[in-house]
Amino acid sequence: MHVLAFGASNSTTSINARLARHAAQVFTSEISKGSRVRFLDLNQFEMPIYSPGREEQIGIPALAYALKQAITAADVLIVSFAEHNGSYTTAFKNILDWVSRIDVNVWQNKPALFMSASGGEWGGGTVLATAVEAAPYLGGDVRAHFAVGPWQEKFDEVTESLSDPELARRLREGLALLTSETIPA
Repeated sequence: MHVLAFGASNSTTSINARLARHAAQVFTSEISKGSRVRFLDLNQFEMPIYSPGREEQIGIPALAYALKQAITAADVLIVSFAEHNGSYTTAFKNILDWVSRIDVNVWQNKPALFMSASGGEWGGGTVLATAVEAAPYLGGDVRAHFAVGPWQEKFDEVTESLSDPELARRLREGLALLTSETIPA
């Protein structure tokens, strides 16, 4: 099984990238042993700011096609959304806008686990709610989702893993749903 995982942030110290890496590691070591993980760094997909005029002028950047291909090659998706002012990061939203111009079915109906993390009590819950709500319009098959916050109280910096037992349980349950033929109601 091929897993595509990334933190929807361009921060080089992204806690969401760390959460996505942790989830992918748990998936390959406990849920679907032998799975391959491709971890994306959104900094490798930096594109001009989207606008219809820019698209007409330069066309769709090759990097948008490269991300679409990475999603196509995956069997399951693990995405952790960083929250900036209650919404997607500018970097992720721009990439999403470009890829959706190729095909609005961005997530390609791949089973997905959506997460978010922040230092606040809500753990990026606002952006997570936005991503989950928008997913069906973008071809998303979100099997599970949860927010982690406050990050510093719920994630062990030494072991690079969730330290909160309830969140660790929810992670494993959500990851198991990625391989399930039965979709939860």
